[in-house]
Amino acid sequence: MLESWRASLSRHSKRLAAIALPGLLLVGCLGDQSVLLPAGGTAEGEIAPRISTIQRASDQEHQRLLAAFGGEYRAPRARAALDEVVQRLAKAGEGQIGHYDITILNSPVVNAFALPNGRLYVTRGLLALANDTSEIASVLAHEIAHVTARHAVERAEKEAESALVSRVVSQVLKDPTRGAAVNAGSKLSLAKFSRQQELTADQISVRNISRAGYDPYGASRFLATLGRNTAFRSSGQNQSADDKRLDILSSHPQTPERIAAVTAAARQIGAPGIGERDANRWLNAVEGLAYGDDPRDGVVRGRRYLNSALRIGFSAPEGFGLESAQDMVIGVSANGAQALRFDSVTLKSGQTLESYVAAGWIEGVETTGIEKTEIAGQPAVRAHGRGTDWTFRLAAVQIGDRVYRFILAARGGTDPERQMRSIVDSFRIMTPAESQAVRPMQIRLVAAEAGDTIASMAERMPEQDRPGELFQLLNGLDRNAALTPGQRYKVVAE
Repeated sequence: MLESWRASLSRHSKRLAAIALPGLLLVGCLGDQSVLLPAGGTAEGEIAPRISTIQRASDQEHQRLLAAFGGEYRAPRARAALDEVVQRLAKAGEGQIGHYDITILNSPVVNAFALPNGRLYVTRGLLALANDTSEIASVLAHEIAHVTARHAVERAEKEAESALVSRVVSQVLKDPTRGAAVNAGSKLSLAKFSRQQELTADQISVRNISRAGYDPYGASRFLATLGRNTAFRSSGQNQSADDKRLDILSSHPQTPERIAAVTAAARQIGAPGIGERDANRWLNAVEGLAYGDDPRDGVVRGRRYLNSALRIGFSAPEGFGLESAQDMVIGVSANGAQALRFDSVTLKSGQTLESYVAAGWIEGVETTGIEKTEIAGQPAVRAHGRGTDWTFRLAAVQIGDRVYRFILAARGGTDPERQMRSIVDSFRIMTPAESQAVRPMQIRLVAAEAGDTIASMAERMPEQDRPGELFQLLNGLDRNAALTPGQRYKVVAE
């Protein structure tokens, strides 16, 4: 059950375009997946004139994409830096690269993707991870390579061919078993195909950023950071990145494979130290960038959860780690023996809070011991339940027609009643002033002084989970790296 909660959180917090935009063509890039939208209407003006055989993506698709990833994020300095990189790539592309329009998305998810008509998208979460201009140039060059190499068209043709073969076998030959086998084989072929697309885009991007004067090793550095980011996020959910097996149907190759490929491509160009990195330019561009959750979706501050839109907040028990999404919060104890979920639902017309709780909202769990009470001055109900392997404590608070639900589960026969009591006692409705005071965390630059260490810099981020590891991740540092006095480093602060 705990794994299903984690999977549910992952699906919601990433706001995958596959969910929000049905029918899109998926091609994995930097995050869990990247998207190249197929044809879908027309738009005024042609952004990338070389892609003349693909119908331009419609404004409607663009708006749906914005909705899926939190809307557009306005960051003039970062946008200007991105535009400058694309202009240099285009100038060095000898006419192969047309005009591209860049949108920064208001999402902490680390991702980048492109439309076939030349619209490029990067999340603010990705921008925060880059440490110099050559690294972000490798990201943009990679996405541009997908467009200029016509990967959207190739993928669509391959999917159409796969669907046709599967239909012929299952319908014409009337052989469901054979049809399933052929379908699985076709999916495997598609996965290999898209992995090759990723490697191809990587190779093209290394050559292009080198021609533009950037350090070709920027691609390998940034891919290494992506791998570390995945490990950091996974370990935060008590999962080891090493325990994750490669899914053969994955739409992108493992990060180590890509790092090896781009490093080899860079070595063919020259030894390390060639090309421009311009770290100061990029650091200036990302200073002040919002980091992490948007307060409108709720933010995590240590063990506290605050939602400025709903004007509610609560604290998790000692030792819990929280992670928020747009419509839920997941918490896991340090030893993995207890799990917390917080979300909300709307009561049906005429439905009472007691009848709703009595009906049970956890599949396979009988709700018993229902008790009417008040939480934060609002009508509420507490209950408990028992599953096959878990013991549950439940609480529901009604505010208007909304019901805010807490589920706390403990392995075996351990009753988490004490921990649930601390949660509901902490639940409160924020005043308008308190709600307005909830601001997003931001990327700040701090110059290291003599004697500063990773640990001392991490002390500047007390609200962050595992601040030492986060500081290393944001700045591309190894665990025992020494800081350079006078050099600026990224920290996360209000």
